[in-house]
Amino acid sequence: MRFSIMPREDSFFVLLEESSSNLKTTAAKLLDLMENYKDVPSKVAGIKESEEIGDGIIHRIMTQLHKSFITPLDREDIALLGEKLDDVVDCIEEAARYMIEYQISKPTKSACELSKIIVKCATTVDKAIRLVKNRGSKLKALLPLKDELNQLENEADKVTSRAMGELFENYSAIDIIKWKEVYGQLEGATDKCEEIAAIMEGIVIKNAMLILGVSTPKSM
Repeated sequence: MRFSIMPREDSFFVLLEESSSNLKTTAAKLLDLMENYKDVPSKVAGIKESEEIGDGIIHRIMTQLHKSFITPLDREDIALLGEKLDDVVDCIEEAARYMIEYQISKPTKSACELSKIIVKCATTVDKAIRLVKNRGSKLKALLPLKDELNQLENEADKVTSRAMGELFENYSAIDIIKWKEVYGQLEGATDKCEEIAAIMEGIVIKNAMLILGVSTPKSM
């Protein structure tokens, strides 16, 4: 295996941006599925294709990490960002797949609302990923986006809670089970985006400590 002595900053940032862009695309496909519930098998297949693209990107990120001696960010942060971006896409793909596997006749209003929130999360994550390559005080621009992701996740929690209540009032037992699984994946996508926000905050804190000349704690 060939190792790189000098850091190749662009390679990691390009890969992370590819992943966040793929997330945006996947989220848009999900919203189209929920709002225009036609040609469902074809649309779900399209989401599956995006999920496979995401798998390829995370594989390339991990391969590059193993090849690189020096990385522009903590290698743990690069790995976590790549994994969480992939996790969001996985949640979206599972939710879409359940729509076919569970033979769901039409999406609920709450499913559409959650899909819209996921699109907003994906857009915010993409903006944040494109700021990660900044240095010094410019990295602080990540913090408002971190707050936005936290707010969106809270909004998704409220929608999911309301949606579950509506299920028990208006749906049969079997449909409750089906939608519980779909909602779980949709809410899971926003949870993973909030986890990305936490990683971003950690990157900002580590950067500030470096500027101040304070050593970051060593991971065990």
